[in-house]
Amino acid sequence: MRVRTRVAVVAGGVVVAVVALLGVWFVTKQFGQHLRLPMASRTCTVQADGRVVLSAEQMANAATIAAIGVQRRMPERAVVVALATAYQESHLRNIAHGDRDSLGLFQQRPSQGWGTPEQVQDPRYAARKFYAALKKVRGWEEMRVTEAAQRVQRSAYPEAYQKWADESEVLTRALLGDATAAVACTVGLTPTMRGPAAATALVESLTLDWGLSGLTPPTDLTGFAVPAADSRNGWRYAHWLVSHADDHGVKRVRFGDLEWTAEHGTWDKVKGSRTASTQVLAEVFAAT
Repeated sequence: MRVRTRVAVVAGGVVVAVVALLGVWFVTKQFGQHLRLPMASRTCTVQADGRVVLSAEQMANAATIAAIGVQRRMPERAVVVALATAYQESHLRNIAHGDRDSLGLFQQRPSQGWGTPEQVQDPRYAARKFYAALKKVRGWEEMRVTEAAQRVQRSAYPEAYQKWADESEVLTRALLGDATAAVACTVGLTPTMRGPAAATALVESLTLDWGLSGLTPPTDLTGFAVPAADSRNGWRYAHWLVSHADDHGVKRVRFGDLEWTAEHGTWDKVKGSRTASTQVLAEVFAAT
């Protein structure tokens, strides 16, 4: 009887484990893209009439997608559609895999004429191709987010993009400068890049993302200035700099009387001084 009892207990345990695994699989299959799993310490919070939390990688990609939209003179609605599409297709990660030969942020397929594998995994190239395709869709401005995205993507799940519309609108308001001090990233004190290399890469990325001209790497790493025509442009660049803080070694960003630092990961009032509203100041980590 004892042997039978132990066998029954073991068998029962196996059944429970199998049922639990099936339950996990079902929940992940049905709701996986909506699950908000705990993130690493390098996270970004966006507050702009709504709240979105992303990893540093996701935030950097979202900022680049938004900047390319501005550079191509696309309306805000186009940025919302682009972000919702990248949210659904890759969760804003530049992935090197996908369905069949799909790659990158927008899961574009080289076999379908989107570009070479290297090209579609370049966030700037991928965003430009998406906006160019969206622009060719007649009447996309009046369509729901998911309808406009579907006209470009031709997905097997045409309604899937709509579930990211709210998050994408929050990101768009922040990244296009319609909100103040809206992007705050906690990136820590061990950036990917430091010193002159970080400053050079930062200038290059700003130029490529925004189409800015005349920027040169600073000789003083504490005094890198980005000209801003007005407050809206200032917050566009400030939020972009914070979004790319982790991958470009940004230590400090200041605009007006507010300052973000990698040490605190928040925007705070600057005591005793105020930056001109015609420029955004940035500092990168010094070389060790």
